[in-house]
Amino acid sequence: MNGHGHHGHDDEILGKAFDLRLMRRLLRFLTPYRALFAVSVLLTLFLAGIQLVIPYITKAAIDSYMTLPRAIVTLSEAPTQGEPVDLGDGRYLVTVAAVDPELRRAWEGSGSLPAERYYWVEENDDQSALAERHPALFLSVPGGFIIGQEGLSQLPQRDLTELRGGAIAGILRLAAIFFVALLSRFLFGVLQVYVLQYTGQRVMYDMRRGLFRHILRLPVRFFDRTAVGRLVTRATNDVAAINEMFTTMLVNLFRDAFLVIGVMIVMFNLEWRLALVVLALFPIIVLAAWRFRNRVRVAYREVRRRIAQLNAYLQESISGMRIIQVFVQERQANERFLGINRKKYEADMRQLLTFAVFRPLMSFLSSFAVALVVWYGGLNVLRGSLSLGALTAFIQYVRMLFEPILHLSEGYNVLQAAMASSERIFLLMDEEEEPRGDGRSLDDAEGRIEFRDVSFAYNEGEWILKNVSFSVAPGERVAIVGPTGSGKTTIIRILLRLYPIQEGEILLDGVPIEDYDLAALRSQMAVVLQDVFLFSGDILDNIRLRSEIPEEEAIAAARFVSADFVEGLPDGYHTEVKERGVTLSVGERQLLSFARAVAFDPRILVLDEATASIDSHTESLIQRSLHRIMEGRTSVVIAHRLSTIREADKILVLHKGRLVEQGTHDELLQLGGLYAALHSLQYAEAETAFGPGSSTPTSSRHSPTATTPRSRSGASRCRSASGSCYRSPVPSRSIRRSLSSMRRRPASTRTPRASSSAPSTGSWKGERRW
Repeated sequence: MNGHGHHGHDDEILGKAFDLRLMRRLLRFLTPYRALFAVSVLLTLFLAGIQLVIPYITKAAIDSYMTLPRAIVTLSEAPTQGEPVDLGDGRYLVTVAAVDPELRRAWEGSGSLPAERYYWVEENDDQSALAERHPALFLSVPGGFIIGQEGLSQLPQRDLTELRGGAIAGILRLAAIFFVALLSRFLFGVLQVYVLQYTGQRVMYDMRRGLFRHILRLPVRFFDRTAVGRLVTRATNDVAAINEMFTTMLVNLFRDAFLVIGVMIVMFNLEWRLALVVLALFPIIVLAAWRFRNRVRVAYREVRRRIAQLNAYLQESISGMRIIQVFVQERQANERFLGINRKKYEADMRQLLTFAVFRPLMSFLSSFAVALVVWYGGLNVLRGSLSLGALTAFIQYVRMLFEPILHLSEGYNVLQAAMASSERIFLLMDEEEEPRGDGRSLDDAEGRIEFRDVSFAYNEGEWILKNVSFSVAPGERVAIVGPTGSGKTTIIRILLRLYPIQEGEILLDGVPIEDYDLAALRSQMAVVLQDVFLFSGDILDNIRLRSEIPEEEAIAAARFVSADFVEGLPDGYHTEVKERGVTLSVGERQLLSFARAVAFDPRILVLDEATASIDSHTESLIQRSLHRIMEGRTSVVIAHRLSTIREADKILVLHKGRLVEQGTHDELLQLGGLYAALHSLQYAEAETAFGPGSSTPTSSRHSPTATTPRSRSGASRCRSASGSCYRSPVPSRSIRRSLSSMRRRPASTRTPRASSSAPSTGSWKGERRW
């Protein structure tokens, strides 16, 4: 994919809430850790099982030990269930828990089974003596004694403990089981969280590593159209969103599904009529969740869009803070930020309002369901068709049922964020990597460079270079000059294979550069740019770029280029470099870039206006070592100051993308063409700045005055009677005549050497920017 369109708005990508194609690709990152993920899922299901058991333990404690087990039923004939004890007159003492629920409801419906419950003591039991001591509380019946709840409350504590000792022991056993369940949930919960988070962190680690490795191999053209802030977001926020899906949503999906199914089974097993009462609320729950889904989708889209705007503006403003402060634009920048920040705040509030309505609504429905259970189940408890323990467990299960529903609804937001983030990440990872060549090595390059009819355009149809042809012999020093926009830097970029050319070919040692392994090709070249980029770390790291170059060689390279200032710093070569080297001057940073180039010992040295930002003193330091740096290397130099290229073996003059002249400094001056005009113009500007007869900057001091007399530098006019004069920066008539005659002559007549150059089209208007 070319991707020209999506990078500007890829933070607004929302996509589907669930995309199977994207999920398959995401699961590939999880594949190496599938065993850990499976363990985490099993632990999650085990914990969900413990969660289901805990309410049942409560039910068992209430029904088996805290409530009285017997009831008196009046029937016309003896029942077959409930371990009946005939009390006479058609009355039978039965164990309620041993009676089938349907039969129990039938007895209850006919009025045969009252709600009152009793405790039964057999006649020959050890506890019969206790019953005999309290004849007013125990009722004597055939075969034993019975006592109701009211009678038990009147027993002395010691007698009550003796009578209900078995129940107390049973409660203690269930309490121990309850404690073991809680302890197991704690321990296995810690283990599950650790395994799950470890798996998620490993997935994030691999994803970030793969993403950054891919970014390193993308062509420069991709970075021309993609904001840095968006790439940082891909490797941080978007990867974190996918990790959240793995660690909080995907695993919990198994748990929540298991809980919902388990709760429904238990509820229907306890009392299916009461379970249907709870399920009557599900249409309202589904409708609320659906409305929430639609609203949160819109709100999430708006929040993501505003986050993208906020991040982009912050990154741009902080990077350009010096410009904002120098031009006193703090108030305007702050006002624009306030507008973006206000829209982000409003989007956040709309999203929060959506959640603020949904969560209380789910809480209300959960409480309403509990109220229904208490109402309907309580009536059944009073009638005796539902045990108190079952009602208590039912209430807990109802709350447990709404928890996964709430998680699933909110998990939709997590899933949507993960799908959107994964789509953005995979759009980036699907970007075509920079062609690496066919792997041809370049271990011992000679340094012969040849351009053959090379034409290049950054954008289709907008040609920057047009049929450029020239050659550079091994060890030769070649300079490239020309007005701004003539294509000087572009030649360097395509030589380094930062951009593919559309027409022609570039050869290194007679082989097209596309045939070389890209790393091998660039390892033979070192580039010194005008805008030096220094990384965080120390000075030594910035010279070696964290490579395996020995420390001694890096220090020798710094001394070779006269970067002696480093040894005067507090920590020498281990002095910390702040972001982009802000604590160093422009000249010091430039010296370090020269040291970096020397340390890598390239066969081809490229200087792209490397001394443009250096003062005259620093330039003099560089000039003393520049000859040694270039010695034995093929050198390509782009320079504004023509004085720095006077000793070049060949000078290439570009104009509007065409090579219009080439030759040595003296040959081009004698030719009287564009180079001579540029040289004269620069000399004239120097005299304008410093005045006639004064010392000029480096570029003028080294200029040959014999070739460019002062009288031709521009029109001289007196501003007052005192005789103070200035030199006009406009080219003099002699220069304009030279340019005019140059335009009338064929290009071939303006090249003193045998090499051909492309004819110039259009006119040169005397640009003074370089």
